[in-house]
Amino acid sequence: MWGGRFSEPTDAFVEAFTASVFFDQRMALVDIQGSLAHAKMLHRIGILDDDELTAIEKGMAQITEEIDNGSFEWSVSLEDVHMNIESRLTQLIGDAGKKLHTGRSRNDQVATDIRLYLRQAIKQLLDQIRYFQAGLLNLAESEAETILPGFTHLQVAQPITFGHHMLAWFEMLERDHSRLADCQQRMNQLPLGAAALAGTSYPLDRHYTAKLLDFDMPCRNSLDAVSDRDFAIEFCATAAICMTHLSRMAEELVLWSSAQFNFIQLPDRYCTGSSIMPQKKNPDVPELVRGKSGRVNGHLVSLLTLMKSQPLAYNKDNQEDKEPLFDTLETLSGSLRAFGDMVPNLNVNRDAMYAAAKQGYATATDLADYLVNKGLPFRDAHEVVGNAVAFGIQQGKDLSELSLEEMQGFNNRIEADVFEVLTLEGSVNARNIVGGTAPDQVYLQVEAGRKLILD
Repeated sequence: MWGGRFSEPTDAFVEAFTASVFFDQRMALVDIQGSLAHAKMLHRIGILDDDELTAIEKGMAQITEEIDNGSFEWSVSLEDVHMNIESRLTQLIGDAGKKLHTGRSRNDQVATDIRLYLRQAIKQLLDQIRYFQAGLLNLAESEAETILPGFTHLQVAQPITFGHHMLAWFEMLERDHSRLADCQQRMNQLPLGAAALAGTSYPLDRHYTAKLLDFDMPCRNSLDAVSDRDFAIEFCATAAICMTHLSRMAEELVLWSSAQFNFIQLPDRYCTGSSIMPQKKNPDVPELVRGKSGRVNGHLVSLLTLMKSQPLAYNKDNQEDKEPLFDTLETLSGSLRAFGDMVPNLNVNRDAMYAAAKQGYATATDLADYLVNKGLPFRDAHEVVGNAVAFGIQQGKDLSELSLEEMQGFNNRIEADVFEVLTLEGSVNARNIVGGTAPDQVYLQVEAGRKLILD
């Protein structure tokens, strides 16, 4: 396919080593989409006549059918998806197929195909995030009054509601959704027409092609258009952040489903057993998602390293952008699908959560706040409560189990109403501010979340 420049055929090993058709054939349909738009533009400026455009459209329709039914024959000797399709088109329609490449190069063609493919994939990911978020809102609403211990340093800190915790996951995903949408917007510029690196002498109507392919505008600089992979790096960075969020969720799911916590039960269909221990129910899906986050982080580093020393414009190195990008897409999509179906169907053990919240002196801060409201400076209140907790540990009692007389021994401002703030319910209900854990706030945030994801 190199024409007359070479005096000998490509070595068979080099042919296979440099070929990308094994992995870039997944872009076949968007390659056809881009070629059809290019053909319509060539027709518009008079390079293709009516019959040639019709022949190209019919030929591409047949190729699409062959790809869909699996009869299309992919050839390593043709190197990539673009040349395979162009070669087959020329077989089908003759010289009109050869004219299709007028005014373009594989450099701007592949840059366009990747953007088309990634744009389509991001739309699916955005939908998957919204699906997962909808499930989290349902779970948050049903568990708005379920109390469990909140942790810092994995030590019991304060009582919170399970619904509030699910809304924290919702917010993490909302930022992921926003980043993906931003990435999609920034990449929505058309490289096609930049040709190899310098543009072309043909009077291409790039704005028309951009409109046909639903791009906001053509890329402004031909050198940058063919060599830019910022959009792929940005996507992988966004995916890495999202996978990190899923990994943090996964870690909590693994902990919570253990016998030591017993806060939740994962649906059986998302777990496996042991080949030797019949009692085991292993949280394989969360563990795998936790592991796959490292895989996506690695792809981000791979792309950054790939691009860091490349001079302008296109270099063969860029062939290595696709496999990490495609695997990142598949990994993130699969992880979102798994969690979007699994998490909203958790079996929540409310009694175990409540019992755990009563351990670890989770209402100690409430006692300090109580003393502040009685006129004691916070730092002094902090010391008083610390002494009370130390006494409670010594006696094997929670703060709520101490007598009024014992409590007053630490500070005479403490009165009988103290026990109202030392209950778990009193603690969570007291935090009825915007962003707080109180059930009333959870219900409000669920309602706001539903409006948000419907916009």
